[in-house]
Amino acid sequence: MRRIALIPARLGATRFPRKLLAPLGGKTVIRRTYEAVRDTALFDDVLVVTDSDEIRGEVERAGGQARMSLRAHESGTDRIAEVVEGEAADLVLNVQGDEPFTRREPLERLLAAFDGPAGAGVGVASLMQELHDPALVRDPNYVKVAVDQEGNALFFSRSPVPFVRDPAARPVFWEHIGVYAFRRDALLRFARLPAGPLERAEKVECLRFLEHGIRMRMVATDYMGVEIDTPEDLVRAERLLAGGAA
Repeated sequence: MRRIALIPARLGATRFPRKLLAPLGGKTVIRRTYEAVRDTALFDDVLVVTDSDEIRGEVERAGGQARMSLRAHESGTDRIAEVVEGEAADLVLNVQGDEPFTRREPLERLLAAFDGPAGAGVGVASLMQELHDPALVRDPNYVKVAVDQEGNALFFSRSPVPFVRDPAARPVFWEHIGVYAFRRDALLRFARLPAGPLERAEKVECLRFLEHGIRMRMVATDYMGVEIDTPEDLVRAERLLAGGAA
């Protein structure tokens, strides 16, 4: 089974422009993300897909492969689907370019969701981790996911889900981590689907699957680090690299 990892890397992020070229512990965010995925040694190929000559140059200076996307895209998954059309692969991993703390063990668990009889019907899977800080539960930069008893996603939102009407219920709040794995045909199907009103309202691309009745299997993991969405996240990431708490 051929497994490839693709890293969508857009330069002009709305909340934190040029964040992927921001320095983090002496290296850029995109370089750390690329090296983290490469160093898992789980994939036959690792490729950054970008709209930026600057990002492409940075990845190539790190010894990596980068490819320019030919079209504008609504999401990172749409961007990598353009490349997958011309690639031979059975499973495709999508790691957002702002995930510099990616580690091998969570990715192994994610890929295992496709194994055996239980995984035969899984077309797409993603990672989640438990949120404990109430401030992060309320933060719209942290996408939350509610799941059913089999671990399938019920809804994604930037708002806290579920709403706690009964404090005695003590629900678990799960943060969706921007790492996905797809069977190749599921990824190409995603790219052909139109974005629905929920995806457009929340700006959360995985809602496209749910709006079109496609199940997404969620895989729980322990702490993955910090996604770089804001300048404040970059400060937290620096603390984590220095050995402190994020």
